[in-house]
Amino acid sequence: MEPMARTHERPAAGAPLLQVRDVAVEFQTIDGPVHAVEAVDLDLVAGETLAIVGESGSGKSTTAMAVIGLLPGNGKITRGSILFEGEDLVGAPESVLRTIRGRSIGLVPQDPMSNLNPVAKIGTQIAETLLAHGLATRRDVDRKVVETLAAAGLPNAEERAKQYPHEFSGGMRQRALIAIGLACDPKLLIADEPTSALDVTVQKTILDQLDRMTSERGTAVMLITHDLGLAAERAARVVVMNRGRIVEQGPARQILEDPQHPYTQALVKAAPSVAAVRLRPEVFRATPAETPEPDIAPAAEATGTGTVPPPRPVQPALTQPRADEAAGDEAAAPDYIVEVEGLTKIFKVRGSKEDFAAVQDVSFAIPRGETVAIVGESGSGKTTTARMMLRVYEPTSGSIRFDGQDVATLKGADLKQFRQRVQPIFQDPYSSLNPMFSIERIISEPLDFYKRGSSKERAARVRQLLDDVALPESMLRRYPSELSGGQRQRVAIARALALSPDLIVCDEPVSALDVLVQDQVLTLLRDLQREYGLSYLFISHDLAVVRLISDYVCVMKDGQLVEAASSEEIFTNARDPYTRRLLASIPGNELDIAV
Repeated sequence: MEPMARTHERPAAGAPLLQVRDVAVEFQTIDGPVHAVEAVDLDLVAGETLAIVGESGSGKSTTAMAVIGLLPGNGKITRGSILFEGEDLVGAPESVLRTIRGRSIGLVPQDPMSNLNPVAKIGTQIAETLLAHGLATRRDVDRKVVETLAAAGLPNAEERAKQYPHEFSGGMRQRALIAIGLACDPKLLIADEPTSALDVTVQKTILDQLDRMTSERGTAVMLITHDLGLAAERAARVVVMNRGRIVEQGPARQILEDPQHPYTQALVKAAPSVAAVRLRPEVFRATPAETPEPDIAPAAEATGTGTVPPPRPVQPALTQPRADEAAGDEAAAPDYIVEVEGLTKIFKVRGSKEDFAAVQDVSFAIPRGETVAIVGESGSGKTTTARMMLRVYEPTSGSIRFDGQDVATLKGADLKQFRQRVQPIFQDPYSSLNPMFSIERIISEPLDFYKRGSSKERAARVRQLLDDVALPESMLRRYPSELSGGQRQRVAIARALALSPDLIVCDEPVSALDVLVQDQVLTLLRDLQREYGLSYLFISHDLAVVRLISDYVCVMKDGQLVEAASSEEIFTNARDPYTRRLLASIPGNELDIAV
């Protein structure tokens, strides 16, 4: 069958562009067929933005890939029809689909690092798309590549076209993918989690740019996301999927304000961006409203060694007490487990005479039994600060005092004791667990290394830890590959708790998780804090998450601390323009949600 002759006239706004009817998708696995999508019906009209929302495994990305004909080799559409401009794409020859892809239906995939060719220049990758669809000639392709990159918001487009993906930041790589997706001026753009790995400010910039480009061209957008707040802000209509089926769909505001299905209600309740919008102060709301106190209960008394101090008045900043405060009632002075003063980290840059100051003169303190969050964009120095806290990096200058001891001076038995009392939880639950170890061995490894108790006592401790993180004992014989992302992060938390630490450094612990799993993990961290009197240093670029977990917030920019105060103070009376810009970039911030 020869490809049909196609025109590229854009249909009138409001005209049917995509009609998905009773579509089912099946994957063949070694355990038999898996029904990934069942009886999906949806419509998308010209010029409209439609968001498909759901957690991992809900079928949203599979539905999108079925539309564009990019299912994996073991997947197939077993039922239904997909009408694009009246033409059924189900069963269409590959030659027809190749004509449609890029030219009529564009794609912006999720991960820019794995979806850009690392050995080809950015300009070359855009040129391939333009040449393949006959939209440029060898003579004018370079000019059109520069125009395409400039339209995607990349500065110095001519120079950027000559660079490779590794020379771009995450936001720039995502802009390059948007440029490729829109290079052929498609009628429909599928954006699959286009900003999930980006900081909030970069995310907002990218989505604003995408909105501008698609609205100017009249392009319809299918936005795939797990964040209902972001979906409601950016889309006219929302489709909610769960376990391969559509459970609810309708106008975005209606879905957000009055969800009908229990699963949609759970998504709305769990979404950090929605919770942050409901809690935001007047200055960040579209309509003035009274701001409630943050929904964070104070820490309870510890059941282990030491006692969590009772709630006390919030100090305006997390720096060392002033001299006049120190001269006051010593009994009322805050009990700090960590005191950081003048912390600086400078890295030597290979091939350059200029050194790089990753952290500059940072000072803050962590009250015992409470949570201090460090927020900022990528490159702000927050993770470097966390690694110095763990003594992975040695500070160039400044000091970190843990329970009154200078961490830099610890050696031998003292250093060994410190490493037991301070434990990390890393960002990626997929790479932070040894894939060759069973769950039992992963959790027991720190107990074995530090020779805590007898083998029988260690086995009992592992089972207790599994119970603490709400995992069944049957998990012990499994391996990380057999667990979901949320289950793996619970295992990572159990491992961090194994040695009964006093401080846990959480480096982006929920950024790789769906909103429902995020909510579960954040609730678990709060419950464990109350039960064991834990102190947390919580690293994140997601202010919506920080709003729900932190007692105090430190804001970092370009290696410096620009603002530090209680969580309530930061979110209701931010003083620094950078902090206010971060707050204004929270997904869904432009929504006016009834409280």
